[in-house]
Amino acid sequence: MLNIEIMTTAKHDVEQLLNKLPDDCSVEDIQYHLYVLDKVRRGLEDARLHGTVPQEEVETRLSKWLTE
Repeated sequence: MLNIEIMTTAKHDVEQLLNKLPDDCSVEDIQYHLYVLDKVRRGLEDARLHGTVPQEEVETRLSKWLTE
């Protein structure tokens, strides 16, 4: 089975976000969710371009950091 990730446009993502938020949400709520959406999109793009760190390496790095 193929796992194909469909790249969506920013406008499409914002439309989906707005449709999920309650009608009585504040401008601040919308700004926060847009901020999070932007960070997620940037993180996914960074992972696509530069790769990711394997789980084992993350655990090793964190265990060293947490014990110092």
